Amino acid sequence: MKAKELRELSAEELKDKEKEASQELFNLRFQKATGQLGNTAIISKTKKNLARVKTVLKELSISEAIE
Repeated sequence: MKAKELRELSAEELKDKEKEASQELFNLRFQKATGQLGNTAIISKTKKNLARVKTVLKELSISEAIE
């Protein structure tokens, strides 16, 4: 998901996306450790998506603090 799309979501939706992405990252790491994960590139994509979500959440918290 792109940052532009994330900025259109509410804070609650972003927190849900953050939880989903971190859970998915955990599951992918677990699959990699047990040898079940074939495409390891998914891990880096998930990390980047999680970082995007966290960045947009931080932007929202800063803009709310200013107002």
